[in-house]
Amino acid sequence: MPTLALTLGLLALCALHAHAEVSVQPDFQDDKILGKWYSIGLASNSKWFQSKKHVLTMCSTVIAPAADGSLVVTSTYPKSNDCEQKSMTFFKTEQPGRFRATSARWSSEHDIIITETNYVEYALVLNRKTKGTEVSTMVTLYGREKNLRPELVQKFQQFSLEQGLPQSSILILPHTDRCINEA
Repeated sequence: MPTLALTLGLLALCALHAHAEVSVQPDFQDDKILGKWYSIGLASNSKWFQSKKHVLTMCSTVIAPAADGSLVVTSTYPKSNDCEQKSMTFFKTEQPGRFRATSARWSSEHDIIITETNYVEYALVLNRKTKGTEVSTMVTLYGREKNLRPELVQKFQQFSLEQGLPQSSILILPHTDRCINEA
């Protein structure tokens, strides 16, 4: 019986830790995050990601300012024989580095946190999506170049695990030149 109690206690602790508040990049500066990025890694517990991770590849993302101070985030990625673009507006919140977004197409709400960046090399972004009663987490590692230092990839992997995502949900995206220069 003590083993069962210990296991349940550990599971409860992991669940609390997985939903703990995440820090935002200190002194976040919108103007420095603008420009082109490459998706280096993705980690998620969403059903969509789990069903598609075997076909996902690196894509390019451009972050541009909107007239109202929000950020327009446009990703270009290969899909079938074409290049597809998707855009989402990240609306500012009172906390710099934290954004809200909605997807009318998927009926979802997003809480986006830029947890860490040096602006010139990498950005680590957490996206908590709510669709109805379902909540999923996605962590993205962006790079200004297609390759990042191994310690940054390890940081992404560790951060993903700290969010309660299993190792099997962490993906370093395969490189491609398809659609990368379209953005």
